[in-house]
Amino acid sequence: MPIFDTHAHYDSGGFSADRDAVLAALPAAGVGLVVDPGCDVESSRAAVALAERYSHVYAAVGIHPEDCAGCTDADFDAIGELCGHEKVVSIGEIGLDYYWAENPSREFQQQVFRRQLALAEELDLPVIVHDREAHGDSLAIVLEYPKVRGVFHCFSGSPEMAAELLKRGWYLGFDGPITYKNAKRARSVAAITPLDRMVVETDAPYLTPVPFRGKRNDSRYLPYVLEKLAEWKDVTAAEMTDITWRNGLRLFGLEGRV
Repeated sequence: MPIFDTHAHYDSGGFSADRDAVLAALPAAGVGLVVDPGCDVESSRAAVALAERYSHVYAAVGIHPEDCAGCTDADFDAIGELCGHEKVVSIGEIGLDYYWAENPSREFQQQVFRRQLALAEELDLPVIVHDREAHGDSLAIVLEYPKVRGVFHCFSGSPEMAAELLKRGWYLGFDGPITYKNAKRARSVAAITPLDRMVVETDAPYLTPVPFRGKRNDSRYLPYVLEKLAEWKDVTAAEMTDITWRNGLRLFGLEGRV
């Protein structure tokens, strides 16, 4: 069973030198599908362009909280237009990031987040949520849109928050940090997460797993994440690969399309 990397930024400048070589090599390395999420209008368009060129790449489009400063009605209109593309499967990466002091104000981030959740509700699309040091507000805001579902990317909240999301049909993304020594909270979250709500991600070029931590990440390192998750859930790596493949298809509405 191939691997589904549900979150990788191949449009990033981190891949400028060898983007096509990396993407072309993925199927032979066992990576069957990738979703590339945009972070603003420009990168969303770039993600769509990659999806047009590679059959194994799909796109998500959205405005990231770190990149939302100065966004206008025209930007939201552009995201909405991109959602009509046949290879766009989600709105994302959207959410809240309170970690960086230089980010746009929390109030503005919340406005941008709500506007994109409303678009997802209108278009019946799943969302990819970025939540960094903003767990309470992120949970409260998604609960304002009970018809919207999706994935909390690289979930870093508490088991209690995870339980609330899981109860409402959300998926949780597991990335390279689960291989780090300090991954105790992630293991507690994994323990309460049903197998059918787990997806795996790289967040490439970021969050590279052990033993390659510190190097650029790409989808070919996902077996290390799958092995750790399989260990935690007492299944084989092959079983976890199959489970997360099917979960990714279901999350992004790709069943019967690939």
